[in-house]
Amino acid sequence: MSDTIVIDKPETRTQPRNQPQTRQPRFWNVVLLDDDFHTYDYVIQMTQRLFRMPLPRAFKTAVTVDKQGRAICMTTHKELAELKLEQIHSFGKDELIASCAGAMSAIIEPAAGDDDENNAHDGDRSSDE
Repeated sequence: MSDTIVIDKPETRTQPRNQPQTRQPRFWNVVLLDDDFHTYDYVIQMTQRLFRMPLPRAFKTAVTVDKQGRAICMTTHKELAELKLEQIHSFGKDELIASCAGAMSAIIEPAAGDDDENNAHDGDRSSDE
């Protein structure tokens, strides 16, 4: 009788069986929305304080939001994006415009390249009143 030896090829795994796969974090844009109730000075001051933007970038952000209707202030993980959204909404009204009722509007949205846009969080699009 002949003895047959069977050698199984060892399994190659990238992760142990019981460990869940880790996903890369999703990135979110903090987007400032245009309105007619906030001055360039307000936008510049807010973006410098909340996002630590240097003056030239803060001015460019004010121009972008005015001309294009929106400007991305930051791209980050969701928790920080939500915090920045709250900070924008609680920044207060523009004292230079009498008819200003509150803070600027902003949203967070998945950054370009994220496939699942169903998790977008619009936040409160209206001004803090």
